[in-house]
Amino acid sequence: MSRIRVVLALIGIGLTFSACGYNTIPTLQEQAKARWSDVQNQYQRRADLIPNLVATVQGYAAQEKNVLTAVVEARAKATQITVNASDLTDPDKLKAFQDAQAQLTGALGRLLAVSENYPDLKSNANFLALQSQLEGTENRIAVARRDYIDTVRAYNTALRTFPTVIWAKTAFSGERPMADFTASEGSEKPPTVKF
Repeated sequence: MSRIRVVLALIGIGLTFSACGYNTIPTLQEQAKARWSDVQNQYQRRADLIPNLVATVQGYAAQEKNVLTAVVEARAKATQITVNASDLTDPDKLKAFQDAQAQLTGALGRLLAVSENYPDLKSNANFLALQSQLEGTENRIAVARRDYIDTVRAYNTALRTFPTVIWAKTAFSGERPMADFTASEGSEKPPTVKF
């Protein structure tokens, strides 16, 4: 009879710990890291498209060298700033990454606006394909960022709510909330293009 009680007690303890939220924090943390990898993947995809886009535009718009130079420089800066999973709790590093990506987004917007002055470029199949891929990538970036934001929100909430707050204060006391994306200053206004 006592063996049955011991077994039942062990089962009860196991069920208690499995439902107590202990695994929630590391699970959500790993999900957030995976979502961050998705964000980086989409930014890298955009960075990979830019040299082809610039080369295509160069053939048509040689006099727009300053716009092309700005895109190339913004791409270089954006690819130099990296944020790995261990940096996700540092809002300053995430902000620097976000600012560099916003600068690249603005430069690309000016580049695409320049194309409006070149009818031959607008009808070039390579340019149209690259433009379409870039637009698709911008949408993928938005989705990846949204997914990351949702996952970070769930992780940060788990660090502060019951019952996972118990584990956050004891077993995972070294874990800090992860930084979130914020809108870049001035992002509510479309970029201005001057010819």
